[in-house]
Amino acid sequence: MKARSFALLNYRHPEMAVQVVMRITFFLLLTYELAEAPTPIAKPNCSDSCGNIYIPYPFGKTTGCYLNDWFKIVCNETGGSPKAFLTRIGLEVLEINITDPFNDNYFWNDPGLVRVNMPIISSNCKNRSSSHIGGVNISGSPFFFSSYRDKFISVGCDNLAIMTGTTPMVVVGCKSNCVDKSMIEDIKLKNCSGFNCCTTTIPPGIQVLNASFRSIKEENKVSEECKSAFLADDKWLSSKDISYINVQFLEYVPVVLEWTAYDFIIVDPNELRRRNSEGYPTLYGAQYYYCLKGYQGNSYLSTGCQDINECESKTLNQCPNKSDCVNIQGSYHCNKPKSPVKPKSPLKMAIIVICSSLGALFHFTIIWCLYRMIKKRNKIKLKKKFFKKNGGLLLQQQLSSNDNNVQKTTLFNSKELKNATDHFNKNRILGKGGQGTVYKGMLADGRIVAIKKCNTVDKGNIEKFINEIIILSQINHRNVVKLLGWCLETEVPLLVYEFIPNGTLFQYIHEEKEEFPLLTWDMRLRIAIEVAGALSYLHSAASLPIYHRDIKSSNILLDDKYRAKVADFGTSRSVAIDQTHVTTLVYGTFGYLDPEYFQTSQFTEKSDVYSFGVVLIELLTGKKPVFLTRSQEDRNLSTYFIHAVKENRLFDILDTQVRKDGNKHEVMEIANLAQRCLQLYGKKRPTMTEIVKELEGVQKVYPNQPNFEEFDYVRNEEMGPRNDTSILSRSSLEIGEPSS
Repeated sequence: MKARSFALLNYRHPEMAVQVVMRITFFLLLTYELAEAPTPIAKPNCSDSCGNIYIPYPFGKTTGCYLNDWFKIVCNETGGSPKAFLTRIGLEVLEINITDPFNDNYFWNDPGLVRVNMPIISSNCKNRSSSHIGGVNISGSPFFFSSYRDKFISVGCDNLAIMTGTTPMVVVGCKSNCVDKSMIEDIKLKNCSGFNCCTTTIPPGIQVLNASFRSIKEENKVSEECKSAFLADDKWLSSKDISYINVQFLEYVPVVLEWTAYDFIIVDPNELRRRNSEGYPTLYGAQYYYCLKGYQGNSYLSTGCQDINECESKTLNQCPNKSDCVNIQGSYHCNKPKSPVKPKSPLKMAIIVICSSLGALFHFTIIWCLYRMIKKRNKIKLKKKFFKKNGGLLLQQQLSSNDNNVQKTTLFNSKELKNATDHFNKNRILGKGGQGTVYKGMLADGRIVAIKKCNTVDKGNIEKFINEIIILSQINHRNVVKLLGWCLETEVPLLVYEFIPNGTLFQYIHEEKEEFPLLTWDMRLRIAIEVAGALSYLHSAASLPIYHRDIKSSNILLDDKYRAKVADFGTSRSVAIDQTHVTTLVYGTFGYLDPEYFQTSQFTEKSDVYSFGVVLIELLTGKKPVFLTRSQEDRNLSTYFIHAVKENRLFDILDTQVRKDGNKHEVMEIANLAQRCLQLYGKKRPTMTEIVKELEGVQKVYPNQPNFEEFDYVRNEEMGPRNDTSILSRSSLEIGEPSS
């Protein structure tokens, strides 16, 4: 992205030298590169800088110079060097960027960027003098922590750092082991490898986050070792040689925020053209504007973007003779010098034309053949490079292993999948997730498929990506989304699935739209049986037991007959037959996450049972797994449900459709089963095989019982025996400890 260089953050050296260098550089640019006055970036009669920080509209310093209070900049000029602050969120500004997102390989819908100084989120270091330790909350603002520019960093020995965030709800973390103390001074944050420090990415759209520590080893629950956790700009992290030992003295680090101007609306598309700018929707529902190529300025101003006079620039004017340059709107061209031509005879002219034509044709043929050969060879090399980068060698090794019972799948070529999706047209997008974008496509044989274009797979995520292919290739079940094939020869991997036309179970439960039919009680019971059958197959009937690890209503799809299909196996794990659990970093969706797994980092088949229990509650109540409108202890649906049952209020929290046509005794049996699935300790939960048998037996036991409309109340005693240890407090879910 074309942007002014980020101001360097320096904690030990004076800032006066940096200011002098920046001002001299800016002066030279004005003197030698631009003959015209610079294009305005702020509103008329408004200041466009604070020290060496440029302030473009919609940001501003005084009333009338900014879009709204969120974009107000306060310039503190006391103490020597001026500093800019976003007062509404209380952070120092290091740079503001509104330029073209098409440069520097950013996505087409990237918003603007603001680089700020943010305090360390959490630390127990005694050497730290700052009092700004704690969580960060910028909710309600147009600012978000950048998921592709910021990294979550934890520093400390024998440490599991957990970051929790809201808007949306997320839980991420990383683990760092200990290293010989003699090697500590050589550890640099930019080379963090899991020893005394670790890093991980964060999901998009986060505005509120907190961090906490936990010792990896049980005997080291309390440690005086200096530990810190914070977000930091990945570019700053890779450019600084900050050692592990110096982190305890850091008080602030640079963090990149994304921003969108929600109040800025251009109704007439032609107005954008008059401003020589372009607009695109962002991930957060607002428009983002930038200047077209060949123009400079601020597209948020009425003056728009002004044409760049390339002819008066020594670097942009590429004409052999600089004086032959002619500036045009958005570009320039070079006039060819005219030279006198002597008249020639017709015969000589004919010979010259014929010889020139034959020679040109011969040279053109040779050049064309060489070009095709080189292009073909480079294309083959590029495909091999992508294949290796996307884990193709690892996939071949896994598929050739005798331990994998792999079903027949197809290796697609990139051209076939591009044609199937109309070159990945944005109108073909079915949905977007943390792992990639899904497109609807039609293959050459007429089959309708879903093609998942993964996000860029780095070295740390290759194993997860290959894991999804291997697991889906082993599964052959009517209630699991079928993997048809893949393609690894493109820049990012492509996976081809069967097309499931009717969306997700989450949409039918929680979104009211005319195209979504009402889920009757019989449909809800059938869907629960189908999902339970798929999980029972994964746990017990597959060649190797498979733990899904992310069961939720948005990962359950419905086909044309509204049959359930379990999807998204990116975080799933196969385990040996004699294994009872897998030990992993904590990963999951808030509201569905097993609290026992959160405490121990050991995922068992009973962890999937807990998540399935939350889905059962969604089907019964029609409520989302997490809601912020209730009291703090009842914000988690599982806790709210168990409290309601304990207080004899089950009938009050049931979904309207369930109360309307649900069989009373069937509903009571399902509620009792859900309560058992939510037991705090996994050993007390039923297995998925037992759950399938109970669900299938519900209708057989109560075939013609009355529904809820024939009863005034539901007695708590009919819920059957219940263990109070299943009641979980909200705090136990958030910090991973059992409620007292």
